[in-house]
Amino acid sequence: MKIKSKILTHEKPIINIEICDQYDPKSILTEKNIDIKNKEFEEIKSHILSTDGMVLIDTQMCFSEPQTEIFEINEECVVMDFISCSNIETKIDQLEAEKYLRENTHNIFYTTNFKAAYKIPAFEQVNYLAIIFSKAFYHNLINENWKLHEKFSKNILFKKSGYLTSKYIPFTPSIQWVISEIKNCGRKGALKKMFIETKVKELLIHQLEASTIQEQQKDHIDEEEYIKLNEAKLILEKDYVHAPTLPELSRMISLNEFKLKKGFKICFGTTVKSYIIKLRMERAKYLFQNKTITVSEVAYKCGYKDVSHFSAAFKNFYGFTPQKFKINLDAIRI
Repeated sequence: MKIKSKILTHEKPIINIEICDQYDPKSILTEKNIDIKNKEFEEIKSHILSTDGMVLIDTQMCFSEPQTEIFEINEECVVMDFISCSNIETKIDQLEAEKYLRENTHNIFYTTNFKAAYKIPAFEQVNYLAIIFSKAFYHNLINENWKLHEKFSKNILFKKSGYLTSKYIPFTPSIQWVISEIKNCGRKGALKKMFIETKVKELLIHQLEASTIQEQQKDHIDEEEYIKLNEAKLILEKDYVHAPTLPELSRMISLNEFKLKKGFKICFGTTVKSYIIKLRMERAKYLFQNKTITVSEVAYKCGYKDVSHFSAAFKNFYGFTPQKFKINLDAIRI
């Protein structure tokens, strides 16, 4: 399988790699970092992990002038696609894609010969994570006959390009957390390969789960209301430390409180309040990786003025106090 990414105005491709299509559990994981800065306000960074049958590409780009990226994969493949940017116009051969990428959304697609053009506006921060599998590697992750992805599996069987879901759907906190774990993995060699493959399978589980929930929601929420609810979710994710009250959030998205409360629960499987707590607790867990940080500092950074309220919320969420969590974490480090 050959994978190539090129900016039309650049002479050389950003990415130009080739991997074996077959899954081999004994193959090594290789890493490559790309860091291009041609002039002020023009930067490309890409971190690539590859092994037989799988390539993981984490890319950030920003340009001072509009650009077009051409991305090609020369053989049939399955791609787990995670988009953290918007306003990028897309044109993809064989696939009926949405015209513009939407921030914090994901999907899975199969194609026999992928070729896409992405039109990038000036000063737009591009950020995407693509995990590309050969068919053999994908079927090592999930049985091709499982009903979890029956329609998608048939597309692969009959070599028909298509998406797992008709539209890209919003990130869940679980998906965001696993992506963060992958990007911040400090392991090396065989341990890193084992970790990455485990986390990739975990991501697939969360994507299949999210797509199932999406299908169940179609009968309950109309498109306009669904867009507003996703807007509410993004507002909370961007500032859960100083999260708006329910009436404030209702006004911000122009949706009454009843529909906000009911719709949020249907769409995301949790209440607004519980979602804020979840975001804060996941942030707290990340902050505690710094062994010098205090419980009071973490509480403040997560939006709690009272340490006792934070400790109670932490214990309720994780099952043990922040102090015990820090002790356990220090023991693991030793």
